[in-house]
Amino acid sequence: MRLRSRKARGSWKSRSKRTLIAAALTTTIVAGTTGWAVGNEQQPLTGPPPGTQAWRTDHTWGVRLPDPASTTPARVAAFFDSLSQAQQHRLAARHPSVVGNLDGAPTALRFEANSQSLKVERARERARETNPRLTLQDHERARSLVARYEDLLSPGRQILAFDPRGRGQVAEVYGDLSDASHVSVVVPGSDMDLGTFDRSKDEYGTPAGMARSLHASAGDDTAVVAWVGYTTPVGLGPDAATGRLADAGAPRLARFVQGLTASGTPRPAVFCHSYGSVVCGLAAPQLPASDLVVLGSPGMRAESVADLHTSARVWAAKDESDWIGDVPNVELFGLGHGEDPADPGFGARRVPAERAEGHTGYFAPGTDSLQAFAAIAKTTSSTVSDHGTAGWAPAADASPTGERP
Repeated sequence: MRLRSRKARGSWKSRSKRTLIAAALTTTIVAGTTGWAVGNEQQPLTGPPPGTQAWRTDHTWGVRLPDPASTTPARVAAFFDSLSQAQQHRLAARHPSVVGNLDGAPTALRFEANSQSLKVERARERARETNPRLTLQDHERARSLVARYEDLLSPGRQILAFDPRGRGQVAEVYGDLSDASHVSVVVPGSDMDLGTFDRSKDEYGTPAGMARSLHASAGDDTAVVAWVGYTTPVGLGPDAATGRLADAGAPRLARFVQGLTASGTPRPAVFCHSYGSVVCGLAAPQLPASDLVVLGSPGMRAESVADLHTSARVWAAKDESDWIGDVPNVELFGLGHGEDPADPGFGARRVPAERAEGHTGYFAPGTDSLQAFAAIAKTTSSTVSDHGTAGWAPAADASPTGERP
């Protein structure tokens, strides 16, 4: 008993010391970058999709359309099931920006609606390119957006969500979502938006690059969704150190995943990178996920797996060369994101990452982490009921790790 008391006191002293150091470091960083950080403070995009007001006042068929802000994805799915194919297509043509972002609407219909929305936005920006009343900077911005929209309209791309407001948000599917045996969702961290979603620089640090790599490794029976559906932090200012943007993004993620399952997909494995793991941690109680996999995480705003209040299996990966390991794992006065999910005491299952390099190398081909991610992504939905069992692992021929928590 005395030994346990000494250990408890030692642990408390260690945590207190770590908290004080973290507070001093955080205060210094924030004070030293105030001007830079304030200039990069992001206003989160919240609320229903663009075009919602016109949707709400459309009584063409003598029925009230499901409110994008308050109707559950399951009820949205039931509403579309009650329509004929012709009615669905007419609705998408009248309100593409709503249908394209309406969680619970049929997948193929959302692809169709978002294609139309992209064409509308492309035409708008083409007009701005030569508008004499705009500045040269406006013209350059318009040209950039035209190129961006044309790229997203390339044949074969499957855009499941598209919102041009703010920095822009997008979700893209890799694989056949309507017929997949397994589904995964990738949630990115800082600096991701419509423009950086699939940039060529640092490919495996982008949501598109991570999703493509996972799909290639997991195989054609697995569909992967790259989701940039929340306002991410820019740089390393206070936005990245607090949960403000994650608080705004968590309900959007939860609703998006609920929309997938309401549309008939299997419960997905959700892969959360960096600040995206903060979003996933806050969304966890409402996420109908089979697995939560965090990588390069600064914390999930939870002290342990139990504090996530999720029935999903929880996994964590962190390689030794990842700079995130230098970030103090505390939460004090709203700064910091809590315990390290890769710490054994957190209770997550370990994902090996010895061959991953840096903060954005976890999905790189040939890494042990990618191999493990693919094995997790391919676990069958029938094993979901086993998520609370500490000894669970994927099938022996595809096991991510031999270790157990």
